[in-house]
Amino acid sequence: MTDRPRWWQWPTVLSLDAPAVSLLWQALLARVAAVPLRWPHLFVLSASVWLAYAADRWIEGWRLDWREVRTARHRFYQRWRWPVAAIWLVIFAADVSVAFAQLSWRELSSGALLLVLVLTYLLSHQFLHRHLRWRVPKEVCVAALLTGGVWVFLLPSPHPSDVTTSMLLFALLCFTNCALISLWERDVDLAHGQTSLALDANENAWVIRQFPVMIAVLAAAVCAANDRPLRVAGVCALASAVLLAAIDRMETRIGWRAARVLADIALMTPVFAVLWTA
Repeated sequence: MTDRPRWWQWPTVLSLDAPAVSLLWQALLARVAAVPLRWPHLFVLSASVWLAYAADRWIEGWRLDWREVRTARHRFYQRWRWPVAAIWLVIFAADVSVAFAQLSWRELSSGALLLVLVLTYLLSHQFLHRHLRWRVPKEVCVAALLTGGVWVFLLPSPHPSDVTTSMLLFALLCFTNCALISLWERDVDLAHGQTSLALDANENAWVIRQFPVMIAVLAAAVCAANDRPLRVAGVCALASAVLLAAIDRMETRIGWRAARVLADIALMTPVFAVLWTA
């Protein structure tokens, strides 16, 4: 059983961190793609990401016995199950309404495909293949789905190679964020009956901890690009990678709860670029 969340945990408990990260990277990468964004794009992305995260945690809280819960976020969704379900339905209705009223047919089609993939992930990881080692790691799935959500509104672009490079950096950062969290929350996954890369083999931990360095090297190379928007994306990715590496080094001192919150903040580096050029 977890204690009452500290004030700095509430964005994570309420599943607001992932939508914030997605929106910031979408705003930054839209400039790389030279694609204008409108308010429906911002609303649909943020609402959809929140709906997916909230659904995953709601199901997890519903499946677990209260004595097994080890995190404040799952405890919250378990305790406030039905109020959260009501809010979820309202946001879902608003999300669908805005999408059908404001998005293009191409955007709707891409979003529908992404919705199928999200539902497949939830069905597989929460029910059908929950305890199977051979399933696609949740860290890979989450990173791919978040990247796909950001990418939906950035195509077509007159700079496809720049967009692909930037999205690769974002995908690697999302994966590394999730993988590091799985290392820090290893005991949580064991208690909740989840599988993760951190549980699959001991040598995975060493490999995961090298990913921030690998991303930093790749981002540094991108920073040398002549195209300014791409260079800015590289700088943001480099900063996020360095922060993730630093947080991983500090995790044993600050604790996994604080490290988890800081890991999500580490991915919010585009906020400076977005505000600077606003």
